[in-house]
Amino acid sequence: MSREVRGLADQDRSVRLSVLDRLLLLARDGDDDAAQVLRAVVADYRRFDPEICTRALNQVCLFGDASLAGPLLDCLADADYGCQAWAATACGRLGINAAVPRLIDLLAHPDGLAREAACQALGQLGEEAAIAALAARLDDPAEFARAAAGAALAEIGGQGALAFLWRAFESRSYPRMGYVAAALAQFGPLVFDRLALATRHEDPEMRFWAARALGSTGDPRAATILTRLAAEDDGVTRTGAHVQTAARTALKTLRRRTSSDEEIRQP
Repeated sequence: MSREVRGLADQDRSVRLSVLDRLLLLARDGDDDAAQVLRAVVADYRRFDPEICTRALNQVCLFGDASLAGPLLDCLADADYGCQAWAATACGRLGINAAVPRLIDLLAHPDGLAREAACQALGQLGEEAAIAALAARLDDPAEFARAAAGAALAEIGGQGALAFLWRAFESRSYPRMGYVAAALAQFGPLVFDRLALATRHEDPEMRFWAARALGSTGDPRAATILTRLAAEDDGVTRTGAHVQTAARTALKTLRRRTSSDEEIRQP
């Protein structure tokens, strides 16, 4: 496959991309030789244009294995090459736990996409040591990075992650907190009573997002609470959203969740 390797380094971009696309298709079909070439691209990434590396890493599950741990760690630390976000994603997908310290460092990267990728990878790796660093990203300037941090904390789980998410929920620092509500919902019984109590908070912002979270828990006990809010709560958030609307939407979500759970339980 030396011809393919040369093609991936060709000066003509269209040639490089054509060769890469063909290799990815072959790897998808189980071609071991194609997978080996793609691993060689990552292993010797500096030899190739960053676009080739990033496009290959986007589909790392087609060819990646533990042999790429070293090169991916190098790529994570290689700020000049410009492939750190994709290396982070690959580390998460391949389960490379040795990447955790560098992923934590990447949470301070000036590029929001790199911070988002680091959050997602740390969530996939389930590393409790990253909880405090991820919690700091709940105040990230980019909303998509805040959302990734919240989702990662929910993936890691546990009382420590829950405490940080609840603190962000109570702070109401941002007008759109759907990502915090969604993350809290993943804790289910651990957070249900707190969310139920929050639906009686004096601030409609708290009631609104508590309703949204309760609907996503899939807990049947939420139905009574949400029905009350839908019928009685005329509160409005600072963005003009109505608590009643959130409750009605949450009821629909809850019904879908409970129906799906019942289908799964049926023999």
